[in-house]
Amino acid sequence: MISIFIQQLRRDGFAQICFAIVIIVIVAGILAPWLAPHDPIETSIRMKYQGSSFSYPLGTDNLGRCILSRLLFGIRTTVFYALLAMALTLLFGCLIGMIAGVFGGKTDEFLMRLCDVMLSFPGEVMILALVGVLGPGIENILLAIVLVKWSWYARMIRGTVIQYTHRNYVRYAQVIGASPGHILKKHILPMTMAEITILATSDIGSVILMISALSFLGLGVQAPTPEWGNMLSEAKNVMIFHPELMLPAGLAIVIVVAAFNGLGDFLRDIADPANRYSHISCQENKTDD
Repeated sequence: MISIFIQQLRRDGFAQICFAIVIIVIVAGILAPWLAPHDPIETSIRMKYQGSSFSYPLGTDNLGRCILSRLLFGIRTTVFYALLAMALTLLFGCLIGMIAGVFGGKTDEFLMRLCDVMLSFPGEVMILALVGVLGPGIENILLAIVLVKWSWYARMIRGTVIQYTHRNYVRYAQVIGASPGHILKKHILPMTMAEITILATSDIGSVILMISALSFLGLGVQAPTPEWGNMLSEAKNVMIFHPELMLPAGLAIVIVVAAFNGLGDFLRDIADPANRYSHISCQENKTDD
């Protein structure tokens, strides 16, 4: 899968841009304490609404805080927490989906009916309601996202597991007495990793939007912690007089979400054998010409 990814990535310019943006953002978030020119929560009323300069490349906000520094540290609360939420959702959803797919019977029936109950409610409305009940804070956002999204992943992974449980090598492992845990670890999980990766990459963008939206509404990350949605919420109060304050965080959200969505579409395309082989054939025909 990795070799196919590298080969196809070399042929797709847009996917290269998306992949580069994702890597740059992650590295920038990790190195934020060294890249940020100022303390992201340090205020200075004398320096508020400063324009772009060598000391403040993106200017300052209504409290004189460095926008670039807050943007860099905001990667940790916006993107990294989205990645953490997705990891926890995948862990719980994949566990439930694999148990349902492998054991089947009443276990499968009970877990899938539970998924149906969870999927019957609009996801965004449920997350908003849970955060409203639990109270503002990133921990409650993570909990709400996991509780709402796990059922969708469980159903998807369950279908993939059932698909692979009918393969001959899995049936052979069952015949010779291999335990369900051994079958999951050695035969099912490696085959479903590609599907899991594609699902997660495609959905990270929506989780970033959800965290930013809740912070924008005052239900997520609380001030003065830098977070992109929180930065937008603060900038909207002075949007008429200083509309430029909306641009850094707004563009960051749009670019990063688009990059993750583009990367997810690329992974989905290369995972489809028909698309992959047709793409390779087109490249070979161009080479022959």
